[in-house]
Amino acid sequence: MFFVYLRHIVMATLIGLLPLSAGAVGLLRDADIEYALEQLAKPVLTAAGLSASQVKILIVDHSALNAFVVDRSHIFINSGLLLRTDSAEMVQSIIAHEAAHIANGHFARRIQNMQSARSRAALGALLAVAAGAATGEGRAATGVAIGLSSSAKRAFLAHTRSEESSADKSALAYLRRAGISGQGMKDTIELFVGQEALSVSRQDAYVRSHPLTRDRVRAIEAGISAMPNTPTSNDARYWHARAIGKLSAFLRSPSWTLQRADKGVSQDIVAMRKAVALSQQGKIDAALKELSKAQALRPNDPYLQDLRAELLMRNRQFANAAKEYAKAAALDPQNALILAGYGCAQLAAGQVKAALQTLEKARGIDDRNTALLRDLGQAYAKSGNGAMASLAAAERYALQGRIKDAKLHATRAAAQLPRGAPSWQRAQDVLSVTE
Repeated sequence: MFFVYLRHIVMATLIGLLPLSAGAVGLLRDADIEYALEQLAKPVLTAAGLSASQVKILIVDHSALNAFVVDRSHIFINSGLLLRTDSAEMVQSIIAHEAAHIANGHFARRIQNMQSARSRAALGALLAVAAGAATGEGRAATGVAIGLSSSAKRAFLAHTRSEESSADKSALAYLRRAGISGQGMKDTIELFVGQEALSVSRQDAYVRSHPLTRDRVRAIEAGISAMPNTPTSNDARYWHARAIGKLSAFLRSPSWTLQRADKGVSQDIVAMRKAVALSQQGKIDAALKELSKAQALRPNDPYLQDLRAELLMRNRQFANAAKEYAKAAALDPQNALILAGYGCAQLAAGQVKAALQTLEKARGIDDRNTALLRDLGQAYAKSGNGAMASLAAAERYALQGRIKDAKLHATRAAAQLPRGAPSWQRAQDVLSVTE
């Protein structure tokens, strides 16, 4: 069946729309962190009447304090904002607010803004192509971004004050319904209080796209005061600590992490953070020893096993990494990020045939991972299948907004693939958005 709305918003498009200064911005993808955020999001999304399995929380690699939605399937939170959260409730309040924009239909207005912005700027951002065959064999969702002017970006991302008030009210209702304290929302808002008085260039991105007025702050405070002060659940506290702990360990200096690691909520998180920091110092044996401590406490945890494989991969122990990834994949066989890492390790270890099978399985679960598509293209090239290598390259370049390269490789693939085959149709999908 064909999807009736533009389901996939491509990261290349998102980057073109971010209210940030120019520079390299991308997604931080990690199976462990995304699972942790999913655990925090589930009760909020359920309370909002949204499917927890259909709305994914993704992290944008940028220090600015911001969170946003651009479609019904994703909530994006900047790493900088996540690292400023001190509690699970703060993250859940951010998710609740962005979920309200989805549930309240504000996204539909954004699409209209995009259309008008595109006409004003005379430049487009083709948001997506999403289709699936009746047999269930889905076609790649691809999109192309063409730069928008800064005014067009603001027109697309900006919310009205009425939308913000509506989202605040709904978010508080979701939190109350989910049995989550509103204190996190108050703590989050306080990060931005005073920003309205600053010049636009000095404001955090969140404030530029989410107008924050004193009336809005007072309404939030009044709503929170009427809510019961519900204690944080142990599960929420754990998953918040794990997500932020791991994110921090990868983004901050090893010395910073090692000085603070012992303050963790649980010993497995302490050991995990030390393992990441030690690996960044090149102390792989010590890192694996620490990770073994965490795994002894959580022996069937696929994400700790995934981390073990990743650390070996970073240390260029490709064959060993592939063996450890196999164990992680056995624990969570449908996780596309784990499978992508597994396939990458197999490819690096020279196991090309096995890598192709693993990477194709991963692509079937998530076809928007550009790193996966890069590895898949290399695997096809090494196996002598130039047509499929070109197709993978075309889809990767389309997702990255590299229009000319996408068209070149899609044309090359379409000329070699059997006409009417699913792979040929995928090449046509890329060509359709590059014209």
